[in-house]
Amino acid sequence: MSSTSEVGHAKNVANLQKLIEQVSVYTLYNPPVANLSVTSLQNLYTTAVAKLSEVEEKRTANKNAIAVRQTAYENLKPICTRIVSFLDILGLQQATIDQARTLNRTIQGGQKKKTTSENPDNGQPSNNNSISTSRQSYTQQAENFGILLQLLATIPAYTPNEDDLKLNNLTSYHASLVSATQPVNQTEAELNIKLTERDQVLYAEETGLYTIAQNVKKYVKTIYGATSPEFETVSAIKFTVVKS
Repeated sequence: MSSTSEVGHAKNVANLQKLIEQVSVYTLYNPPVANLSVTSLQNLYTTAVAKLSEVEEKRTANKNAIAVRQTAYENLKPICTRIVSFLDILGLQQATIDQARTLNRTIQGGQKKKTTSENPDNGQPSNNNSISTSRQSYTQQAENFGILLQLLATIPAYTPNEDDLKLNNLTSYHASLVSATQPVNQTEAELNIKLTERDQVLYAEETGLYTIAQNVKKYVKTIYGATSPEFETVSAIKFTVVKS
């Protein structure tokens, strides 16, 4: 489902095409300003469409990377619980058990965090603190899991028969968790670049689509008059500044 802002950006671009089609049939439309010419408007439309497409491509890549990371982390909490359960039967010192339990509690997470709305542009929580918490959560889970594995390496009695609990396999799993985060960060960075480029094309002061569209309307008003059907037609084509 498209977000309000996504629809708003696309609507602005679609309405630019409407505006171009309209002024193209106005016989008096001959602006002295280069970026208001029909040719320039058509070039702007082509660029804007391309930027919307690039944003969606990078957004899809970012969402895919996030999904892969989520899949990689699905088994982490159950595995940590099983590890602690196994340690409980080994007759270890209480201090060792307590350390493992503390790490497990940290990985499991304490109280459930409040659900946060997502930023429509990148699919991440909408406020900066939530974004930081989300990233930190994955990073800290992997870090604490690594510490738990270091603890297991110091316990000679830790020799489970279950393959997925064996230390070498847990170490490989930990490496997969760490590597799953890198594509998320990379695709998010690439998405942010494209979002900036799109916003520059659409909303930059003086040169953005929004400003140019308003100037086109002003020029039509100049040559045909404020009460003319020509101006009434173009003035009805709406453009908005969409906050990302």
